[in-house]
Amino acid sequence: MFRLAHLTDPHVGPLARPRLRQLFSKRATGYANWRRGRSRSHDMEVLAALVADMREQAPDHVACTGDLCNIGLPSEWETARVFLEALGAPERVSFVPGNHDAYVRGSLEGLLGTCGPWTADDEGGCGLFPYLRRRGPVALVGLSSAIPTKPFVATGRLGEAQIAAAETLLVGLAREIEPPCRVVMIHHPPHPGGAAAGRELKDAQAFTAMIGRAGAELILHGHNHVGSVAYMPGPGSVAVPVVGGPSASARTGGRHADLPGRRAAYYLYDVTREGGRHRITATSRGLNGSGRIEDLGPLTLSDP
Repeated sequence: MFRLAHLTDPHVGPLARPRLRQLFSKRATGYANWRRGRSRSHDMEVLAALVADMREQAPDHVACTGDLCNIGLPSEWETARVFLEALGAPERVSFVPGNHDAYVRGSLEGLLGTCGPWTADDEGGCGLFPYLRRRGPVALVGLSSAIPTKPFVATGRLGEAQIAAAETLLVGLAREIEPPCRVVMIHHPPHPGGAAAGRELKDAQAFTAMIGRAGAELILHGHNHVGSVAYMPGPGSVAVPVVGGPSASARTGGRHADLPGRRAAYYLYDVTREGGRHRITATSRGLNGSGRIEDLGPLTLSDP
């Protein structure tokens, strides 16, 4: 059995006060939002407790699907690296960036320059997407939907070249004598309708069509700060589960955090091979209504 943990959208803080010149951009509105309420929605003590609990479950690998940063400040890049180090060594943790990691032009490049080892492919290349990492029976395909956008916009885009390269990887893996369990990592919900207008993946239709041709066993994402399970058509009649995680630092008591699926949590996936196919079972662990971390029960990943 191989155990994969998935957490997302930690929005690591605290956020250092920006210099004045750093606010002559989209960061001005982002910093105002942070001061006005976002800083109280993301609790670093909750995040630390969640990570400690996750490490106790001894996953074989950890998938982190973006938004380590808040407004893409250079001071956040080293903070992000410290957080990734807390999750585990680069060979045991795979990271893909989110829209807050690419908040303004240059932010993504700076973050990847600091945290590149957690995106290294099997050949050792860092910060190149898509990347392929084989870990036991699992093949992780990491995609970047992170692009800088205008104020009040949080869309993502993969681009034709990245989608085509991902298809080549996924098809090649499926043709192996003993195909691995293919897990795709992306920040934005990759299916049409997966996020509200202004927050969506712009080329979700193209990505969905690609999965319809190439297939995958599991797709992981973040971005919406709510737990969700959807399905995407794969080759033939196969339905590919698309699982979104809540923010790993969402505290209780906020406007939305006390709603089911909104409290801080992470997911554990156990992958086994049965009769030539991969069987995936999933469990959620996170905050209960009293603010304690516990087993929140299984996720249903069977065909709809």
